[in-house]
Amino acid sequence: MRRIVADRFRRLFNRSFLLHRHHHNHNHPPFPASSSLTSHYPFSPYRFFFSTPFSSMASDSPFPVTAQNINPKVLKCEYAVRGEVVTLAQNLQKDLLANPGSHPFDEILYCNIGNPQSLGQPPITFFREVLALTDHPSILDKSETQGLFSTDAIERAWQIVEQIPGRATGAYSHSQGVKGLRDTIAAGIGERDGFPANPDDIFMTDGASPAVHNMMQLLIRSENDGILCPIPQYPLYSASIALHGGFLVPYYLDEATGWGLEIPELKKQLDAAKSKGINVRALVVINPGNPTGQVLSEENQRNIVDFCKQEGLVLLADEVYQENVYVPEKKFHSFKKVSRSMGYGENDITLVSFQSVSKGYHGECGKRGGYMEVTGFSAEVREQIYKVASVNLCSNISGQILASLVMSPPKVGDESYESFMAEKGNILASLARRAKTLEDAFNKLEGVTCNKAEGAMYLFPQIRLSQKAIKAAEEAKTAPDNFYCKRLLNATGVVVVPGSGFGQVPGTWHFRCTILPQEEKIPAIVSRLTEFHEKFMDEFRD
Repeated sequence: MRRIVADRFRRLFNRSFLLHRHHHNHNHPPFPASSSLTSHYPFSPYRFFFSTPFSSMASDSPFPVTAQNINPKVLKCEYAVRGEVVTLAQNLQKDLLANPGSHPFDEILYCNIGNPQSLGQPPITFFREVLALTDHPSILDKSETQGLFSTDAIERAWQIVEQIPGRATGAYSHSQGVKGLRDTIAAGIGERDGFPANPDDIFMTDGASPAVHNMMQLLIRSENDGILCPIPQYPLYSASIALHGGFLVPYYLDEATGWGLEIPELKKQLDAAKSKGINVRALVVINPGNPTGQVLSEENQRNIVDFCKQEGLVLLADEVYQENVYVPEKKFHSFKKVSRSMGYGENDITLVSFQSVSKGYHGECGKRGGYMEVTGFSAEVREQIYKVASVNLCSNISGQILASLVMSPPKVGDESYESFMAEKGNILASLARRAKTLEDAFNKLEGVTCNKAEGAMYLFPQIRLSQKAIKAAEEAKTAPDNFYCKRLLNATGVVVVPGSGFGQVPGTWHFRCTILPQEEKIPAIVSRLTEFHEKFMDEFRD
């Protein structure tokens, strides 16, 4: 009975999917054609059914909630950074613990996610001192504290505690965040950019991700509302667009020019979307890039600002890697600074900038701190943004404190300044060395090319796979780059994410590798990957 129901559902699904595809081909800008429904467009609802047994989806399920009756937007949502390959890695890790020596490697080397402290990066001492003191303010005036904590950490903790309601980090704050902390962040933005920032424009969030969701929720009214997103993109954007029922309008970064963001490509994709009835609301720009690692030039940014101004688009600027720039010829410039330097004010362009404590040199992912700076919205819309923030009460206080510290670290003359600068400098210098080592290693592999990691925490090498390998992937009912990544994992314990989870030009295959494993482990990653790659290419040589 179950098998009959499953077969019937499969036939119905195939028919409805083709109808859905036909509808979108006539009403929406098509994504590039592909021989596989899942190969090039990683956000297709069809991918879900490749990994889910039809028997588990049968309508005679004993559970009241099934894959057929949950919100279909959830089915469309995918997040490759913690997807299939990572699940396999976690299972392998359990097996290694239970059965040592059962695999050709003795540890899993996670290169899949930007989670620095999970891979051994130490936290910044000053930040943790202030957090400890603000969480336990009763020790602030004890004599022993003077010998355990730096004087500027104690002073900063006093300042922060006085700003928090009830002097307690366990209390709710204002829905936008503690006013004094927003003052500090606004001052830090002003110092960074040379243009003033308004604390009332700051909305504190649990990392940058909720801020992105907030904006998608605000902008997307129906499936006819589109958001221009880079391809490759960080899958937070495709996931949030899917969850909120919108349409992802892709624009392709130019790999041949170091993942360049070309205005003609933006215009082409915008016009194609409009011709299909899509109302494009916003442009997402990730700078420095994830997963691609490029840093935009100021001239390019000015062109992007002009494009958004001319086309009436909200500019959503993901700037969470602003501290991660590794090449001397490039510098980070915020889109706020660029737009203000062009003479555009509050009433000229709508801009939302995202920042996070999870990245940079601090890597405080688990503290879930971040903010968005919201500019260029009417008072009526601002009220609605505040209302939604109020529904969530407030972001966590530790994350708020960290966000203020990131934007206002120790300064010259403070007791912690020299140790802080040493810790920050050592982390960023090490990341730059790791990026260069991995970049060079990838470019030495047969059939692999890798652009320079100018910033962020990732490399996104392209791998040219043989027809034999592509056919083997088709037989395994998976994308070729996913096939490669799974084989790599099973042979070496190295975890990377297939490029199909980020989007890529049709007919090209990539994977994303972080630069975050500790420096002493990078040689092992290089040697394991090199040995595997040579064997893989020989096995699947045409």
